[in-house]
Amino acid sequence: MSADTSDTGDNTGTSANAMVIIGASLAGAKAAQALREEGWDGPIELIGNELDLPYERPPLSKGYLQGKEPRDKAFVHDGAWYVENQIGLRLGRTAAAFDRKQHVVHLDDGTEVPYAKLLLTTGSTPKHLPIPGGDAPNLSYFRTLEDSERTRAQLIPGSRLVIIGAGWIGLEVAAAAREQDVEVTVLEAAAQPLLRALGPDVGALFAHLHRTHGVDLRLNTNVDSFTLEEKDGVEVASRVRLTDGTEIEADHFLIAVGISPNTKLAEAAGLEVNDGIVVDQTLRTADPDVFAAGDVARAWHPFYEQPIRVEHWANALNQPKVAAASMLGADQEYTRLPYFFSDQYDLGMEFVGHVPHEGYDQVVFRGDPDSGTYVAFWLSADRRVLAGMNVNVWDVVDEVRALILGRAEIDVARLKDPGVPLAEVAA
Repeated sequence: MSADTSDTGDNTGTSANAMVIIGASLAGAKAAQALREEGWDGPIELIGNELDLPYERPPLSKGYLQGKEPRDKAFVHDGAWYVENQIGLRLGRTAAAFDRKQHVVHLDDGTEVPYAKLLLTTGSTPKHLPIPGGDAPNLSYFRTLEDSERTRAQLIPGSRLVIIGAGWIGLEVAAAAREQDVEVTVLEAAAQPLLRALGPDVGALFAHLHRTHGVDLRLNTNVDSFTLEEKDGVEVASRVRLTDGTEIEADHFLIAVGISPNTKLAEAAGLEVNDGIVVDQTLRTADPDVFAAGDVARAWHPFYEQPIRVEHWANALNQPKVAAASMLGADQEYTRLPYFFSDQYDLGMEFVGHVPHEGYDQVVFRGDPDSGTYVAFWLSADRRVLAGMNVNVWDVVDEVRALILGRAEIDVARLKDPGVPLAEVAA
């Protein structure tokens, strides 16, 4: 769903008291909504470089890619909502810079948009592979609705797809492709898929899941280069060469090796950047009039007593309400635990919590992982729950969240026993 012009809504009220949001994403749209719900009746400007209305990303690699959901289901609101709520929606426009002293955003077309408060929801960009042939025009990335549409069109039965990277996006696209009888090869440099997110024990379960569904999953595998061939006057990638000399031919290649937060605007404006825009628990930067939310925000988390940046949908959905309240002077704190979900083949899972970079002590399974129905818990050395993941087990997220927040020492034997209520597993 694209706007008929680059602007949707009433932009005539732009003034120095405007709430301006850079990034017409889920986070940006939810922030505009929250500002109105919190009673702000002044101008709101929402700036985005895509032509589509703000949308959610989970359907892109799940329901829409699988052909199970219509395209329009991804949109946060329809076009009429922005008009009715007098949101100045500037689509197809890029914020080139913002001046903190003058309180003005400079757009790529020369327009100046003054602001009273500014929220950055600029999101992230897929990482590229710095290898020979890595700039070939037929290499695909997966971030936008346009990316999803292109990938969906490529999922032709019998075609060959190589995915480089066995993270969440890579594996979800692999699952969608296999369901369309596409021949899929996944190349991963680490020893297991999802190694950084889940560790080796649970990563191995996802490796088994994909191999049983026919994916050629190659671990501890590094890519050296792409072999280019001329096609219709353009050099395109036809094969990927591994560091061991193996070459794999494919019809399509998808690069899914992670994302980088879009921090250049903030950095150029002199804000602190450290793997994201650094903000406090109210989502405010060191500048009292500039805030950040979603993928791009590295926010202080009161429960963990450290800054964390979460790249998942729940943050983009929930942080904007806190950011909007803080922009209006309420100074709310964002305290939600990280949460995400994934659907792959017949596996549905939810993950809540945060495993710090220094790691965890053990993974405990409640139920038999081989059955495909279980809950995994990541425990610290002092037997406290850091995170939990329920696989094809539903309505337990609140109980898992309570275990994490309670910080109680756990009786591991009781935690493993599905017959013991989770509320009664403390030592």
